[in-house]
Amino acid sequence: MIITLVTFAFFFGILISRIGLPPMVGFLVAGFAYNFAGLEVPTGLKTISDLGVTLLLFSIGLKLKLKDLSTLEVWGTSVIHILASTLFFTIIIVLGKLIFVVPLFDLSLTATIILAFGLSFSSTVYAVKVLEDKGDMGAFYGKIAIGILVMQDIFAVIFLAVSEGKYPSIYALSVFLLFLPPVKKAIYKLIDQAGHGELLVVSGLFFALGAGYEFFYSVDLKGDLGALILGILISNHTKSKVLAKSLLSFKELMLVGFFLSVGMQGLPNLLIVLTAIGLVLLLPIKTWLYFFITSRFGLRSRTSLFNAITLGNFSEFGLIVAALGVTQGFLSVEWLLVIAISVSFSFAAASPFSLKAEQTYQKFKSYWDKYQKEKLHPKDEIIDTGKATILIIGMGRVGTGAYKILEAERPKKVLGIELNDERASELRDKGFNVEVADATDTDFWNMVHLSKPDEEMILLAMPNHMSNVYAAERIKASGLNCKIVAIAKHKSEVKDLTNMGIPSFNLYREAGEGLAREALNVIN
Repeated sequence: MIITLVTFAFFFGILISRIGLPPMVGFLVAGFAYNFAGLEVPTGLKTISDLGVTLLLFSIGLKLKLKDLSTLEVWGTSVIHILASTLFFTIIIVLGKLIFVVPLFDLSLTATIILAFGLSFSSTVYAVKVLEDKGDMGAFYGKIAIGILVMQDIFAVIFLAVSEGKYPSIYALSVFLLFLPPVKKAIYKLIDQAGHGELLVVSGLFFALGAGYEFFYSVDLKGDLGALILGILISNHTKSKVLAKSLLSFKELMLVGFFLSVGMQGLPNLLIVLTAIGLVLLLPIKTWLYFFITSRFGLRSRTSLFNAITLGNFSEFGLIVAALGVTQGFLSVEWLLVIAISVSFSFAAASPFSLKAEQTYQKFKSYWDKYQKEKLHPKDEIIDTGKATILIIGMGRVGTGAYKILEAERPKKVLGIELNDERASELRDKGFNVEVADATDTDFWNMVHLSKPDEEMILLAMPNHMSNVYAAERIKASGLNCKIVAIAKHKSEVKDLTNMGIPSFNLYREAGEGLAREALNVIN
Protein backbone atom coordinates (compact mmCIF):
# COMPACT_ATOMS: atom_id res chain seq x y z
CA MET A 1 0.00 0.00 0.00
CA ILE A 2 2.85 2.39 0.76
CA ILE A 3 4.11 2.07 -2.83
CA THR A 4 0.64 2.91 -4.16
CA LEU A 5 0.43 5.92 -1.86
CA VAL A 6 3.86 7.19 -2.95
CA THR A 7 2.72 6.81 -6.57
CA PHE A 8 -0.39 8.88 -5.86
CA ALA A 9 1.72 11.53 -4.11
CA PHE A 10 4.25 11.69 -6.94
CA PHE A 11 1.85 12.06 -9.84
CA PHE A 12 -0.59 14.41 -8.10
CA GLY A 13 2.37 16.48 -6.87
CA ILE A 14 3.68 16.84 -10.43
CA LEU A 15 0.20 17.59 -11.80
CA ILE A 16 -0.51 20.34 -9.29
CA SER A 17 2.96 21.88 -9.56
CA ARG A 18 2.51 22.12 -13.35
CA ILE A 19 -0.42 24.48 -12.86
CA GLY A 20 1.60 26.75 -10.60
CA LEU A 21 0.57 25.53 -7.14
CA PRO A 22 2.95 24.12 -4.49
CA PRO A 23 3.39 20.30 -4.50
CA MET A 24 1.93 20.19 -0.96
CA VAL A 25 -1.50 20.93 -2.48
CA GLY A 26 -0.96 17.94 -4.77
CA PHE A 27 -0.23 15.76 -1.75
CA LEU A 28 -3.50 16.86 -0.15
CA VAL A 29 -5.37 15.97 -3.35
CA ALA A 30 -3.51 12.66 -3.47
CA GLY A 31 -4.73 11.86 0.05
CA PHE A 32 -8.34 12.54 -0.94
CA ALA A 33 -7.99 10.55 -4.18
CA TYR A 34 -6.39 7.62 -2.36
CA ASN A 35 -9.17 7.66 0.24
CA PHE A 36 -11.88 8.03 -2.43
CA ALA A 37 -10.47 4.97 -4.22
CA GLY A 38 -11.24 2.96 -1.09
CA LEU A 39 -7.63 1.88 -0.52
CA GLU A 40 -6.36 0.96 2.91
CA VAL A 41 -4.36 3.57 4.84
CA PRO A 42 -0.76 2.31 5.18
CA THR A 43 0.34 1.34 8.68
CA GLY A 44 2.61 3.93 10.22
CA LEU A 45 1.50 6.90 8.10
CA LYS A 46 0.26 8.73 11.21
CA THR A 47 3.63 8.14 12.90
CA ILE A 48 5.50 9.51 9.88
CA SER A 49 3.19 12.53 9.85
CA ASP A 50 3.78 13.22 13.55
CA LEU A 51 7.55 12.89 13.12
CA GLY A 52 7.43 15.39 10.26
CA VAL A 53 5.64 17.98 12.39
CA THR A 54 8.05 17.39 15.30
CA LEU A 55 11.10 17.86 13.07
CA LEU A 56 9.48 20.96 11.58
CA LEU A 57 9.08 22.54 15.02
CA PHE A 58 12.66 21.59 15.92
CA SER A 59 13.87 23.25 12.70
CA ILE A 60 11.85 26.38 13.51
CA GLY A 61 13.50 26.49 16.92
CA LEU A 62 16.96 26.31 15.32
CA LYS A 63 16.18 29.54 13.45
CA LEU A 64 14.31 31.31 16.24
CA LYS A 65 15.49 33.65 18.96
CA LEU A 66 13.53 34.10 22.18
CA LYS A 67 13.61 37.88 21.75
CA ASP A 68 11.56 37.43 18.55
CA LEU A 69 8.66 36.22 20.72
CA SER A 70 8.85 39.05 23.25
CA THR A 71 7.98 41.86 20.82
CA LEU A 72 4.64 43.63 21.16
CA GLU A 73 3.64 42.98 17.56
CA VAL A 74 4.04 39.21 18.06
CA TRP A 75 2.33 38.46 21.36
CA GLY A 76 -0.10 41.39 21.00
CA THR A 77 -1.29 40.18 17.60
CA SER A 78 -1.46 36.58 18.85
CA VAL A 79 -3.73 37.38 21.80
CA ILE A 80 -5.96 39.93 20.05
CA HIS A 81 -6.40 37.80 16.93
CA ILE A 82 -7.32 34.62 18.81
CA LEU A 83 -9.93 36.50 20.84
CA ALA A 84 -11.37 38.36 17.83
CA SER A 85 -11.28 35.34 15.51
CA THR A 86 -12.84 33.03 18.11
CA LEU A 87 -15.66 35.53 18.65
CA PHE A 88 -16.19 35.84 14.89
CA PHE A 89 -16.41 32.09 14.25
CA THR A 90 -18.61 31.62 17.32
CA ILE A 91 -21.11 34.10 15.83
CA ILE A 92 -20.92 32.39 12.43
CA ILE A 93 -21.56 28.92 13.86
CA VAL A 94 -24.46 30.21 15.99
CA LEU A 95 -25.96 31.82 12.87
CA GLY A 96 -25.49 28.55 11.02
CA LYS A 97 -27.32 26.77 13.82
CA LEU A 98 -30.23 29.20 13.51
CA ILE A 99 -30.41 29.08 9.70
CA PHE A 100 -29.70 25.40 9.03
CA VAL A 101 -31.77 23.09 11.20
CA VAL A 102 -29.67 19.96 10.66
CA PRO A 103 -28.04 17.52 13.13
CA LEU A 104 -24.55 18.78 12.15
CA PHE A 105 -25.26 22.15 13.79
CA ASP A 106 -26.82 20.68 16.92
CA LEU A 107 -24.05 22.06 19.12
CA SER A 108 -23.94 23.32 22.68
CA LEU A 109 -22.55 26.80 23.33
CA THR A 110 -19.40 25.26 24.86
CA ALA A 111 -18.86 23.07 21.81
CA THR A 112 -19.41 26.07 19.54
CA ILE A 113 -16.80 28.19 21.34
CA ILE A 114 -14.23 25.38 21.38
CA LEU A 115 -14.79 24.72 17.69
CA ALA A 116 -14.40 28.44 16.94
CA PHE A 117 -11.21 28.48 19.03
CA GLY A 118 -9.76 25.71 16.85
CA LEU A 119 -10.67 27.61 13.68
CA SER A 120 -8.88 30.75 14.92
CA PHE A 121 -5.45 29.08 14.63
CA SER A 122 -3.22 29.13 11.55
CA SER A 123 -1.13 26.27 10.17
CA THR A 124 2.50 26.16 11.25
CA VAL A 125 3.31 23.48 8.67
CA TYR A 126 1.82 25.41 5.75
CA ALA A 127 3.28 28.80 6.75
CA VAL A 128 6.82 27.49 7.26
CA LYS A 129 6.73 25.61 3.95
CA VAL A 130 5.65 28.78 2.13
CA LEU A 131 8.29 30.92 3.86
CA GLU A 132 11.05 28.38 3.16
CA ASP A 133 10.08 28.06 -0.50
CA LYS A 134 10.14 31.85 -0.90
CA GLY A 135 13.35 32.22 1.12
CA ASP A 136 11.56 34.56 3.54
CA MET A 137 12.18 32.81 6.87
CA GLY A 138 14.53 35.66 7.82
CA ALA A 139 12.30 38.45 6.48
CA PHE A 140 10.72 40.77 9.04
CA TYR A 141 7.20 39.65 8.17
CA GLY A 142 8.36 36.02 8.21
CA LYS A 143 9.78 36.37 11.72
CA ILE A 144 6.54 37.94 12.93
CA ALA A 145 4.48 35.14 11.35
CA ILE A 146 6.66 32.46 12.95
CA GLY A 147 6.50 34.24 16.31
CA ILE A 148 2.69 34.34 16.16
CA LEU A 149 2.57 30.65 15.26
CA VAL A 150 4.83 29.76 18.19
CA MET A 151 2.60 31.76 20.53
CA GLN A 152 -0.40 29.87 19.15
CA ASP A 153 1.41 26.58 19.85
CA ILE A 154 1.84 27.69 23.46
CA PHE A 155 -1.87 28.51 23.70
CA ALA A 156 -2.61 25.08 22.20
CA VAL A 157 -0.52 23.36 24.88
CA ILE A 158 -2.44 25.17 27.63
CA PHE A 159 -5.82 24.38 26.04
CA LEU A 160 -5.07 20.67 25.57
CA ALA A 161 -3.78 20.34 29.12
CA VAL A 162 -6.92 21.90 30.57
CA SER A 163 -9.40 20.14 28.26
CA GLU A 164 -7.89 16.71 28.82
CA GLY A 165 -7.47 17.29 32.54
CA LYS A 166 -3.81 16.41 32.08
CA TYR A 167 -1.73 18.99 33.87
CA PRO A 168 2.08 19.05 33.91
CA SER A 169 3.56 16.85 36.60
CA ILE A 170 5.79 18.16 39.35
CA TYR A 171 8.70 16.83 37.30
CA ALA A 172 7.87 19.36 34.57
CA LEU A 173 9.96 21.84 36.56
CA SER A 174 12.99 19.79 35.49
CA VAL A 175 12.53 21.34 32.02
CA PHE A 176 14.18 24.49 33.36
CA LEU A 177 17.36 22.44 33.92
CA LEU A 178 17.88 22.55 30.16
CA PHE A 179 18.59 26.26 30.37
CA LEU A 180 21.19 25.97 33.14
CA PRO A 181 24.71 26.73 31.83
CA PRO A 182 26.18 23.27 32.71
CA VAL A 183 23.37 21.40 30.90
CA LYS A 184 23.44 23.74 27.92
CA LYS A 185 27.22 23.41 27.75
CA ALA A 186 26.90 19.60 27.79
CA ILE A 187 24.38 19.71 24.90
CA TYR A 188 26.71 21.96 22.89
CA LYS A 189 29.61 19.61 23.63
CA LEU A 190 27.66 16.64 22.28
CA ILE A 191 26.90 18.55 19.07
CA ASP A 192 30.59 19.43 18.71
CA GLN A 193 31.51 15.75 19.05
CA ALA A 194 28.99 14.79 16.35
CA GLY A 195 31.19 16.24 13.59
CA HIS A 196 29.64 17.09 10.22
CA GLY A 197 28.62 13.73 8.75
CA GLU A 198 25.82 11.27 9.38
CA LEU A 199 26.42 11.47 13.14
CA LEU A 200 25.28 15.11 13.03
CA VAL A 201 22.02 14.00 11.41
CA VAL A 202 21.51 11.41 14.14
CA SER A 203 22.28 14.01 16.81
CA GLY A 204 19.54 16.23 15.35
CA LEU A 205 17.04 13.37 15.45
CA PHE A 206 18.07 12.61 19.05
CA PHE A 207 17.63 16.18 20.28
CA ALA A 208 14.34 16.65 18.41
CA LEU A 209 12.71 13.30 19.19
CA GLY A 210 14.50 12.05 22.29
CA ALA A 211 15.74 14.95 24.39
CA GLY A 212 12.93 17.16 23.12
CA TYR A 213 9.69 15.31 22.37
CA GLU A 214 10.01 12.28 24.68
CA PHE A 215 11.43 14.20 27.63
CA PHE A 216 8.60 16.75 27.59
CA TYR A 217 5.99 14.05 27.02
CA SER A 218 7.30 12.08 30.02
CA VAL A 219 6.59 15.04 32.33
CA ASP A 220 3.08 15.55 30.86
CA LEU A 221 3.98 18.40 28.53
CA LYS A 222 3.30 18.53 24.79
CA GLY A 223 6.11 16.69 23.03
CA ASP A 224 6.15 19.02 20.03
CA LEU A 225 6.75 21.95 22.37
CA GLY A 226 9.81 20.10 23.66
CA ALA A 227 11.21 19.79 20.12
CA LEU A 228 10.65 23.52 19.59
CA ILE A 229 12.34 24.50 22.86
CA LEU A 230 15.34 22.21 22.22
CA GLY A 231 15.69 23.84 18.83
CA ILE A 232 15.67 27.33 20.40
CA LEU A 233 18.23 26.17 22.97
CA ILE A 234 20.57 24.97 20.21
CA SER A 235 19.93 27.96 17.90
CA ASN A 236 22.95 29.89 19.25
CA HIS A 237 25.34 27.02 18.49
CA THR A 238 27.64 27.57 15.51
CA LYS A 239 26.34 24.35 13.93
CA SER A 240 22.65 25.24 14.18
CA LYS A 241 22.34 26.13 10.47
CA VAL A 242 24.27 23.04 9.40
CA LEU A 243 22.10 20.93 11.69
CA ALA A 244 18.92 22.37 10.14
CA LYS A 245 20.20 21.60 6.64
CA SER A 246 21.18 18.06 7.61
CA LEU A 247 17.61 17.35 8.74
CA LEU A 248 16.00 18.98 5.69
CA SER A 249 15.48 15.77 3.66
CA PHE A 250 14.02 13.88 6.64
CA LYS A 251 11.67 16.75 7.44
CA GLU A 252 10.52 17.23 3.86
CA LEU A 253 9.85 13.52 3.33
CA MET A 254 7.91 13.09 6.56
CA LEU A 255 5.85 16.23 5.95
CA VAL A 256 4.61 14.60 2.75
CA GLY A 257 3.06 12.05 5.11
CA PHE A 258 1.40 14.87 7.02
CA PHE A 259 -0.27 16.38 3.95
CA LEU A 260 -1.34 12.94 2.72
CA SER A 261 -2.86 12.06 6.10
CA VAL A 262 -4.88 15.31 6.21
CA GLY A 263 -6.64 14.19 3.05
CA MET A 264 -7.47 10.77 4.49
CA GLN A 265 -9.77 11.70 7.35
CA GLY A 266 -12.83 10.08 5.79
CA LEU A 267 -15.36 10.25 2.95
CA PRO A 268 -17.60 13.31 3.29
CA ASN A 269 -21.22 13.81 2.22
CA LEU A 270 -22.54 16.89 0.42
CA LEU A 271 -23.47 18.77 3.62
CA ILE A 272 -19.99 18.27 5.06
CA VAL A 273 -18.32 19.53 1.87
CA LEU A 274 -20.62 22.57 1.64
CA THR A 275 -19.98 23.43 5.31
CA ALA A 276 -16.23 23.18 4.73
CA ILE A 277 -16.46 25.41 1.65
CA GLY A 278 -18.51 27.91 3.67
CA LEU A 279 -15.76 28.09 6.30
CA VAL A 280 -13.08 28.56 3.64
CA LEU A 281 -15.09 31.42 2.11
CA LEU A 282 -14.77 33.17 5.48
CA LEU A 283 -10.96 33.09 5.38
CA PRO A 284 -10.65 36.59 3.87
CA ILE A 285 -12.14 37.99 7.10
CA LYS A 286 -9.73 35.98 9.26
CA THR A 287 -6.87 37.15 7.01
CA TRP A 288 -8.03 40.77 7.15
CA LEU A 289 -8.04 40.60 10.96
CA TYR A 290 -4.35 39.66 10.90
CA PHE A 291 -3.67 42.54 8.52
CA PHE A 292 -5.58 45.10 10.55
CA ILE A 293 -4.14 44.09 13.95
CA THR A 294 -0.49 44.02 12.85
CA SER A 295 -0.87 47.37 11.09
CA ARG A 296 -1.94 48.86 14.46
CA PHE A 297 1.54 48.03 15.77
CA GLY A 298 3.17 50.31 13.20
CA LEU A 299 4.03 47.76 10.54
CA ARG A 300 4.04 48.87 6.92
CA SER A 301 1.00 47.85 4.91
CA ARG A 302 3.13 45.46 2.83
CA THR A 303 4.55 43.75 5.91
CA SER A 304 1.08 43.42 7.45
CA LEU A 305 -0.38 42.06 4.21
CA PHE A 306 2.38 39.49 3.63
CA ASN A 307 2.10 38.37 7.25
CA ALA A 308 -1.69 38.06 6.92
CA ILE A 309 -1.51 36.09 3.66
CA THR A 310 1.00 33.68 5.23
CA LEU A 311 -1.33 33.09 8.18
CA GLY A 312 -4.61 33.17 6.23
CA ASN A 313 -5.49 29.48 6.54
CA PHE A 314 -6.86 26.93 8.96
CA SER A 315 -4.60 24.89 11.22
CA GLU A 316 -3.98 21.23 11.85
CA PHE A 317 -4.71 22.19 15.47
CA GLY A 318 -8.37 22.39 14.42
CA LEU A 319 -8.17 18.67 13.66
CA ILE A 320 -6.83 18.01 17.15
CA VAL A 321 -9.67 20.04 18.70
CA ALA A 322 -12.27 18.23 16.58
CA ALA A 323 -10.79 14.81 17.45
CA LEU A 324 -10.84 15.77 21.14
CA GLY A 325 -14.47 16.86 20.81
CA VAL A 326 -15.43 13.55 19.18
CA THR A 327 -13.61 11.60 21.91
CA GLN A 328 -15.31 13.54 24.71
CA GLY A 329 -18.71 13.37 22.99
CA PHE A 330 -19.53 17.05 22.46
CA LEU A 331 -18.83 16.95 18.69
CA SER A 332 -20.06 14.50 16.04
CA VAL A 333 -17.52 12.69 13.84
CA GLU A 334 -18.85 14.72 10.89
CA TRP A 335 -17.16 17.82 12.31
CA LEU A 336 -13.80 16.05 12.13
CA LEU A 337 -14.38 15.62 8.40
CA VAL A 338 -15.55 19.24 8.06
CA ILE A 339 -12.36 20.54 9.70
CA ALA A 340 -10.13 18.15 7.69
CA ILE A 341 -11.62 19.34 4.40
CA SER A 342 -11.54 22.99 5.53
CA VAL A 343 -7.83 22.70 6.38
CA SER A 344 -7.09 21.07 3.02
CA PHE A 345 -9.14 23.57 1.02
CA SER A 346 -7.63 26.49 2.95
CA PHE A 347 -4.12 25.42 1.89
CA ALA A 348 -5.21 25.15 -1.73
CA ALA A 349 -7.02 28.51 -1.59
CA ALA A 350 -4.15 30.34 0.12
CA SER A 351 -1.35 29.05 -2.14
CA PRO A 352 -2.08 31.28 -5.19
CA PHE A 353 -2.24 34.36 -2.95
CA SER A 354 1.10 33.46 -1.34
CA LEU A 355 2.70 33.17 -4.77
CA LYS A 356 1.13 36.44 -5.96
CA ALA A 357 1.46 38.41 -2.72
CA GLU A 358 3.55 41.19 -4.25
CA GLN A 359 1.16 41.61 -7.18
CA THR A 360 -1.78 41.72 -4.76
CA TYR A 361 -0.03 44.39 -2.74
CA GLN A 362 0.88 46.54 -5.74
CA LYS A 363 -2.53 46.26 -7.42
CA PHE A 364 -4.45 47.44 -4.33
CA LYS A 365 -1.67 49.49 -2.71
CA SER A 366 -3.86 52.57 -2.21
CA TYR A 367 -6.32 50.47 -0.18
CA TRP A 368 -3.68 48.77 2.00
CA ASP A 369 -1.93 52.08 2.67
CA LYS A 370 -5.08 53.49 4.26
CA TYR A 371 -4.36 51.29 7.29
CA GLN A 372 -0.66 52.18 7.53
CA LYS A 373 0.23 54.41 10.48
CA GLU A 374 2.35 57.51 9.98
CA LYS A 375 4.85 56.46 12.63
CA LEU A 376 6.31 53.15 11.45
CA HIS A 377 7.97 50.39 13.42
CA PRO A 378 11.75 51.13 13.56
CA LYS A 379 12.59 47.77 11.97
CA ASP A 380 10.11 48.27 9.14
CA GLU A 381 11.24 51.62 7.76
CA ILE A 382 12.59 51.85 4.20
CA ILE A 383 16.36 52.46 4.22
CA ASP A 384 18.26 55.09 2.24
CA THR A 385 21.06 53.63 0.08
CA GLY A 386 22.90 56.96 0.17
CA LYS A 387 25.74 57.47 -2.34
CA ALA A 388 26.32 53.79 -3.03
CA THR A 389 26.59 52.83 -6.71
CA ILE A 390 27.04 49.09 -6.14
CA LEU A 391 24.51 47.10 -4.14
CA ILE A 392 25.23 43.53 -3.08
CA ILE A 393 22.02 41.72 -2.18
CA GLY A 394 22.65 38.89 0.25
CA MET A 395 25.70 39.10 2.48
CA GLY A 396 26.48 35.44 2.95
CA ARG A 397 29.85 33.91 2.04
CA VAL A 398 29.46 34.77 -1.66
CA GLY A 399 28.18 38.28 -0.97
CA THR A 400 30.89 39.16 1.56
CA GLY A 401 33.58 37.81 -0.78
CA ALA A 402 32.29 40.02 -3.59
CA TYR A 403 32.03 42.99 -1.20
CA LYS A 404 35.74 42.80 -0.26
CA ILE A 405 36.87 42.85 -3.89
CA LEU A 406 34.49 45.60 -5.00
CA GLU A 407 35.10 47.78 -1.94
CA ALA A 408 38.84 47.69 -2.70
CA GLU A 409 38.11 48.87 -6.27
CA ARG A 410 35.32 51.36 -5.43
CA PRO A 411 35.89 52.62 -1.86
CA LYS A 412 32.80 53.97 -0.09
CA LYS A 413 30.58 53.11 -3.07
CA VAL A 414 29.55 49.57 -2.07
CA LEU A 415 26.55 48.78 0.14
CA GLY A 416 25.57 45.31 1.30
CA ILE A 417 21.87 44.53 1.72
CA GLU A 418 21.06 41.75 4.19
CA LEU A 419 17.68 40.34 5.20
CA ASN A 420 18.78 39.06 8.60
CA ASP A 421 19.35 41.89 11.10
CA GLU A 422 21.64 39.78 13.31
CA ARG A 423 23.85 38.90 10.36
CA ALA A 424 23.93 42.57 9.35
CA SER A 425 24.94 43.62 12.86
CA GLU A 426 27.70 41.01 12.91
CA LEU A 427 29.08 42.29 9.60
CA ARG A 428 28.93 45.94 10.72
CA ASP A 429 31.08 45.02 13.72
CA LYS A 430 33.65 43.74 11.22
CA GLY A 431 33.65 47.02 9.28
CA PHE A 432 31.25 46.20 6.45
CA ASN A 433 28.79 48.81 5.20
CA VAL A 434 25.56 46.81 5.51
CA GLU A 435 21.88 47.72 5.85
CA VAL A 436 18.84 45.54 6.55
CA ALA A 437 16.20 45.39 3.81
CA ASP A 438 14.02 42.97 1.88
CA ALA A 439 15.24 42.83 -1.73
CA THR A 440 11.91 41.40 -2.92
CA ASP A 441 10.15 44.53 -1.66
CA THR A 442 9.06 46.89 -4.46
CA ASP A 443 8.79 49.76 -1.96
CA PHE A 444 12.52 49.38 -1.24
CA TRP A 445 13.51 49.53 -4.92
CA ASN A 446 11.23 52.50 -5.54
CA MET A 447 13.26 54.38 -2.93
CA VAL A 448 16.63 53.48 -4.49
CA HIS A 449 18.00 56.34 -6.59
CA LEU A 450 21.36 55.55 -8.17
CA SER A 451 22.85 58.47 -10.07
CA LYS A 452 25.59 57.11 -12.37
CA PRO A 453 24.16 54.66 -14.93
CA ASP A 454 27.58 53.66 -16.28
CA GLU A 455 28.88 52.72 -12.83
CA GLU A 456 25.77 51.34 -11.17
CA MET A 457 25.52 47.61 -10.52
CA ILE A 458 23.39 45.27 -8.44
CA LEU A 459 24.72 41.84 -7.47
CA LEU A 460 22.06 39.30 -6.50
CA ALA A 461 23.90 36.91 -4.18
CA MET A 462 21.07 35.41 -2.13
CA PRO A 463 21.31 31.62 -1.61
CA ASN A 464 17.66 31.06 -2.58
CA HIS A 465 17.28 31.18 -6.37
CA MET A 466 13.64 32.28 -6.31
CA SER A 467 14.54 35.16 -4.01
CA ASN A 468 17.02 36.36 -6.64
CA VAL A 469 14.37 35.99 -9.34
CA TYR A 470 11.77 37.90 -7.28
CA ALA A 471 14.31 40.65 -6.55
CA ALA A 472 15.20 40.93 -10.25
CA GLU A 473 11.51 41.28 -11.09
CA ARG A 474 11.10 44.03 -8.50
CA ILE A 475 14.20 45.89 -9.80
CA LYS A 476 12.89 45.83 -13.37
CA ALA A 477 9.41 46.86 -12.22
CA SER A 478 10.86 49.88 -10.38
CA GLY A 479 12.50 51.13 -13.60
CA LEU A 480 16.07 51.21 -12.26
CA ASN A 481 18.50 51.53 -15.17
CA CYS A 482 21.53 49.58 -14.01
CA LYS A 483 23.49 46.40 -14.63
CA ILE A 484 22.36 43.27 -12.76
CA VAL A 485 24.39 40.12 -12.13
CA ALA A 486 23.14 37.10 -10.18
CA ILE A 487 24.55 33.86 -8.83
CA ALA A 488 23.22 30.46 -9.90
CA LYS A 489 23.93 26.86 -8.95
CA HIS A 490 22.21 24.81 -11.65
CA LYS A 491 21.63 25.01 -15.41
CA SER A 492 17.91 25.55 -14.87
CA GLU A 493 18.68 28.59 -12.70
CA VAL A 494 21.06 29.99 -15.33
CA LYS A 495 18.29 29.54 -17.90
CA ASP A 496 15.74 31.38 -15.71
CA LEU A 497 18.08 34.35 -15.32
CA THR A 498 19.08 34.35 -19.01
CA ASN A 499 15.41 34.50 -19.99
CA MET A 500 15.17 37.65 -17.86
CA GLY A 501 18.19 39.15 -19.58
CA ILE A 502 20.39 38.82 -16.49
CA PRO A 503 23.96 37.43 -16.75
CA SER A 504 24.74 34.86 -14.06
CA PHE A 505 27.72 33.42 -12.26
CA ASN A 506 27.43 29.62 -11.99
CA LEU A 507 28.97 28.84 -8.60
CA TYR A 508 29.63 25.16 -9.20
CA ARG A 509 31.06 25.59 -12.71
CA GLU A 510 33.23 28.56 -11.72
CA ALA A 511 34.46 26.73 -8.62
CA GLY A 512 35.49 23.78 -10.78
CA GLU A 513 37.28 26.01 -13.27
CA GLY A 514 38.98 27.89 -10.44
CA LEU A 515 40.15 24.63 -8.89
CA ALA A 516 41.57 23.51 -12.23
CA ARG A 517 43.48 26.80 -12.65
CA GLU A 518 44.87 26.46 -9.13
CA ALA A 519 45.95 22.88 -9.89
CA LEU A 520 47.76 24.05 -13.06
CA ASN A 521 49.54 26.75 -11.06
CA VAL A 522 50.76 24.10 -8.61
CA ILE A 523 51.99 21.86 -11.43
CA ASN A 524 53.75 24.71 -13.18
